[in-house]
Amino acid sequence: MPIRSGTKNHPDLDLGSLRIFVAIAQSGSFVAAGKALGLTRSAAGKAIARLEAQLETRLFNRTTRSVALTRDGYVFYERCVQILQDIEEAAASVRPNFSSPGGVLRLSVPETWGKVVLLPFLKQIMAAWPGLDIEVNFTDRVVDLIAEGFDLSLRLGDLPKDSQLIARTVQRIRPHLFASPDYLARSGVPIVPEDLRHHQRLIYGLSPQTAEWTVFTASHESVVIEGHSRIRFDSGEAICAAAVEGLGIAFLPAFLVAGYVAEGKLAPVLPESGGEPLSVNVVYPNRKHLAAKVRLFIDSLVEYLAPSQHPGG
Repeated sequence: MPIRSGTKNHPDLDLGSLRIFVAIAQSGSFVAAGKALGLTRSAAGKAIARLEAQLETRLFNRTTRSVALTRDGYVFYERCVQILQDIEEAAASVRPNFSSPGGVLRLSVPETWGKVVLLPFLKQIMAAWPGLDIEVNFTDRVVDLIAEGFDLSLRLGDLPKDSQLIARTVQRIRPHLFASPDYLARSGVPIVPEDLRHHQRLIYGLSPQTAEWTVFTASHESVVIEGHSRIRFDSGEAICAAAVEGLGIAFLPAFLVAGYVAEGKLAPVLPESGGEPLSVNVVYPNRKHLAAKVRLFIDSLVEYLAPSQHPGG
């Protein structure tokens, strides 16, 4: 089946040749690739020779012992993998009762949120969709989805407008105040938000400008808590651990502390008060046809994160 993009001087590329090329690149062997596709080594070699002639470039460096992609070959390989996956998904998406995507899904997620919230979801997805492989990049860095080849990412907080990207809010998480029973026994229990000014606060962020907390009361009044803090962290997990050790009061979303609260190692402080809700957004490239695996993954994640499944954020 040719890909209809050729011209008189550049003939159409054959889809079968692309599959042979990808199989060789992945196996590192003409023999192994040919065997997997039911071809002889000679037939696989001739297909690659034709492909290289059409592209006017060498795709593999060959020796008697090894086969390795050239630089052009590697660039072409990445595009071919995506093309073949898109074709398979396009075909699958129009089949009756399509519900189990395949291929590879590459996503980037915030480290702490991803480990605590997303991993249980991925366990369900892998059991439900046995044909899907998943590559997960855990980072708090804002990745370039298109340049770095990710299908989607999860990001916390408001996002800058980008015409190349689409964002969909999948969860809202609200930080609350927590401290260890030991700390509260030593330092006293805050009765109103203003009392926090006299307590050791565990601050997220290493910049002096990050020491301010804005706490909203049950009546939606905001109270700004300022003042010196003796210790700062660049990790929510570290703040949680520090609170368990009795170093001070933490201002964190429930997903980070739920286990410690259940074990009695942390207790809510001013439980009727909390911070501004923070949105969790799934972000993906703005394409006319969204890949079936991406669409189904997002829909399943939204259902999984519904408030009835994860109350309180």
